[in-house]
Amino acid sequence: MRIASLLASGTELVCALGLGERLVGRSHECDEPAWVRTLPQLSRPTFPIDGSSGEIDQHVRTRLRAGVPLYEVDDALLTALAPDVVLTQTHCEVCAVSPGDLACGVPARLERVVALDGGTLATVLEGFQHVADVLGASEAGRALVARLRDRADTVAARVRGLPSPTVACIEWIDPVFAMSNWGPELVALAGGRNVLGQAAARSTTTPWEAVLAADPDVLVVAPCGFTLERTLTEMPTLAAREGWRDLRAVRAGRVFAADGNTYFNRAGPSLFETPELLAELLHPTLFPPRHNESAWRIWA
Repeated sequence: MRIASLLASGTELVCALGLGERLVGRSHECDEPAWVRTLPQLSRPTFPIDGSSGEIDQHVRTRLRAGVPLYEVDDALLTALAPDVVLTQTHCEVCAVSPGDLACGVPARLERVVALDGGTLATVLEGFQHVADVLGASEAGRALVARLRDRADTVAARVRGLPSPTVACIEWIDPVFAMSNWGPELVALAGGRNVLGQAAARSTTTPWEAVLAADPDVLVVAPCGFTLERTLTEMPTLAAREGWRDLRAVRAGRVFAADGNTYFNRAGPSLFETPELLAELLHPTLFPPRHNESAWRIWA
C-alpha cells in the first residue's frame, strides 16, 4: 500500500506504526522523523510563512476573507506518485492541508482519503487507530495507542497530590491566542490548572486583558507551527505588552518559550510526550529538565 501524507502528524504516525517505507510523498510541513524530508513534497503554503506572527496572521485572514486556499497541492505529482491512501485533516483549515485543497481529479486508483479530526486526546488516539485500521496495521495501532495512553497516565500518577500551579498556554503571539483543543488536558495531566483556553474547543483570539486577569503562576508560549528558536525571536513582542512585568509568572521567572510545532500543536505521537515536558516546568524537583534547551527554555 502506497501512502501520501499531507499532514505532519500523519507522517509521524505512519512511521510510529512501522510503515514508513510505504510513504511516497509528504507535505511541506512533514519533518519527523528527519529522513521523511527526502520524500517528494506535495504541498506548499500560498502565503508567506517567514514573517512575524502578526504578519502571518494578516496574510491568513486576508486569504480567508477572499475565499482563497491557504495551501496548494501538486496534483500532477500526486497523480504520478499513485498513492493508494492520502492522509489529511479536517480539524483546522489554517494549520494544514485539508480535503478541500485536493483537486477533484485525484488519482483514479486512489482507494481512500483519510482525514483526521481530533480536538481532544481521546479523539486523537481514536484517529490513530482509524488510520492503523485503514493501513492494515490494526494490531500495531492498538499497541501504539496503549503505549501512548500509558505514557500520559504515568505522568498523571506521579503528580497526583502535588500542588497545582495555575497555567496559561499561549498558542499565538500576535494576536494572542489561548491554547484550547487538547491543551488544557495536557496541563491537567502534568499537574497544573489551566486558566485560559477551553478543552475540546477551537483555539481563538484572546484579549491581552484576559491574560492579565488570569495572572497565571506559569506562562507557556508555544505558537502553532513555531520551533523553539522561532518562538524565542517572537518573545520580545509579547514582553512589550502593557502589564507584562506585573504578571506573577514573569515576576517569578516562570515564563517558558516552547517548541509548539512538535509538542503542542501537532496531533501526532509526540503530543503524548508533552505531559512530561510540562511536568518539568511545573514540578522541576520531581522531573529532571530533560527537554530543556531542546523543546523549552526559560524566558528571562
